Amino acid sequence: MEQTVDQSFEYSAGHGPRTPEQSRAVRKKILFVTLLLSVITIFEVMVGIFYSQSHVSANTWTIIKWMYIVLTLIKAGYIVLVFMHLGDERKNLRTTILLPMVLVVYLIFIALYEGEHLLQYFQDLMK
Repeated sequence: MEQTVDQSFEYSAGHGPRTPEQSRAVRKKILFVTLLLSVITIFEVMVGIFYSQSHVSANTWTIIKWMYIVLTLIKAGYIVLVFMHLGDERKNLRTTILLPMVLVVYLIFIALYEGEHLLQYFQDLMK
């Protein structure tokens, strides 16, 4: 005789009511991430207000653009890890999701970098 086991209990384990300490810890974590994202965003806006492309040199503007890219990736990472609960998943699942994203960003960087050199090459040919 074959016995079937109801496995639905396994998937619902650990999802009971939270204790007040757990609720405070969750609220504290959400507040920290919200404040961190707000501070980064305010910093980005202040840099954008005080430095415009017409008032800075080309090298400074390149640094500002890369700073925006890095800060935006940090914000996106925190949003994915905390608000989309990826930080609570197992390491293998996080790697499966994040590694392709990193590779795609790297490929975009390579395409932009090579495209800039090709543009310069073709502009030099036209002279």
